[in-house]
Amino acid sequence: MIRPAELRDLPALKAIYDEAARNSTATFANEGRSDAEMLDWFNAHTGYHALLVYELEGRAVGYASLSTYNPKPSYDTSAELSIYVDRSVRGRHIGDALMCAILDHARNSDRLHNVISLITSENAVSIRMHQKYGFRFCGRIEDAGRKFGRYLGVDVYQLLV
Repeated sequence: MIRPAELRDLPALKAIYDEAARNSTATFANEGRSDAEMLDWFNAHTGYHALLVYELEGRAVGYASLSTYNPKPSYDTSAELSIYVDRSVRGRHIGDALMCAILDHARNSDRLHNVISLITSENAVSIRMHQKYGFRFCGRIEDAGRKFGRYLGVDVYQLLV
C-alpha cells in the first residue's frame, strides 16, 4: 500500500536512507542522517512537496519524495525526486509503484511543472527506471563528488509534468 508518510515511519525511512548512504552510491551522503535531520526533512515535505511510503506488512519499506530543487523562488515549480527502497525488498517493483504514485501526485499538483532527478552516473537501475517513465537526459556533471575513494559523476534527468 502506498500512502503519505507519517511520523511513525521515520525510524524505517531513516534506516533505509542510512543503509544507502553507508553502502551505495545512490546518494553522495557518506553517513546517515541524525534524528533531528530526519525530522526536519520530514517536515519539509508538505503540500506539493510530497513524501510517500510503500507499506508492506505494517512497515514502510520504501519511499518517494518531491523536495525543493532550489530555494530561489523562481525554481518553485520544480521539484527534485528521490526514491529509496529497503534492500530486503528490492526487485519486487516497489520502486516502480512509488514512481507511478509520486508522478501522479506531481501531475495533479497545481504548482509543479518540472520533476528533476540527480542520479549517480553509474546507477544503471535508476537511470533505466527514469527513462522508462519518460524522463529526459539533460546532461552529466563529471566527477561531481567523491565517495568510496573514487570520483563519481551525476546525470541530470527531467520530466515536464
